[in-house]
Amino acid sequence: MTTGRKPLVAGNWKMNFDHLEATYFVQKLAWTLRDARFDYRDCEVALFPSFTSIRSVQVLVEADDLKIRYGAQNVSVTNQGAFTGDISADMLSRLGCSYVIVGHSERRKYHPEDDANIVDQVRAVLAADMTPILCVGESFEERRQGIELDFAVGQVRDVTRDLNEAEAARLIVAYEPVWAIGTGMVATAEAAQDAAQAIREGLAAQFGAKVSDGVRILYGGSVTSRNAGELIAMSDVDGFLVGGASLDVDEMARICRLVAANGRRHR
Repeated sequence: MTTGRKPLVAGNWKMNFDHLEATYFVQKLAWTLRDARFDYRDCEVALFPSFTSIRSVQVLVEADDLKIRYGAQNVSVTNQGAFTGDISADMLSRLGCSYVIVGHSERRKYHPEDDANIVDQVRAVLAADMTPILCVGESFEERRQGIELDFAVGQVRDVTRDLNEAEAARLIVAYEPVWAIGTGMVATAEAAQDAAQAIREGLAAQFGAKVSDGVRILYGGSVTSRNAGELIAMSDVDGFLVGGASLDVDEMARICRLVAANGRRHR
């Protein structure tokens, strides 16, 4: 990992935990990291609760002055109006969210959301002064065809093509091979590095080296404490978007500590 890109461990809880369970988890994670003398200068930690839990997490974080950040798993492309069930970026910003996950494969698959919709989501998040975490990654079919790197780079390019350099510099990209999400299968460290490097080179071609060198690129897909150490050692992998393992406090803390140890070496 290059000096200047602070690593990030982001826990995507998906549709898990009610607001009571969420606040208990955040409190216990904060205690666990404090007892381990965790230094947030070496690694940023963010959690992504369901919409119904964000306010409770906000109250706890602000009341206890916790250094854990939080965000939302999705956002509407519209700001207000007759859109039943939607949540706007401004609403999330007022709740103190730092980040919003955009374009997760489960949103693309089940709802579905296409690149045109995701472009508008990215713009809405940026306009509300939050950071979008743009998820990209190939399925088994693209990997079978040997086009996985072109596919991921193309997804980033399609979403960012109309952004200016300042907007692109505010992005975080999460490379999540779809075949590894929730399956227990994980990309090798070398494969994760190849994808992250290709994405960074694609950003450099679009926006220049200064922008691409500053954008954090996360890996996601069955990340655990067993593989996190090897993955975070890759030079273009700047952290993780963690799914199932983020529901276990002790496991999440272990991943954070592994990433922080790597970050400390490069700070």
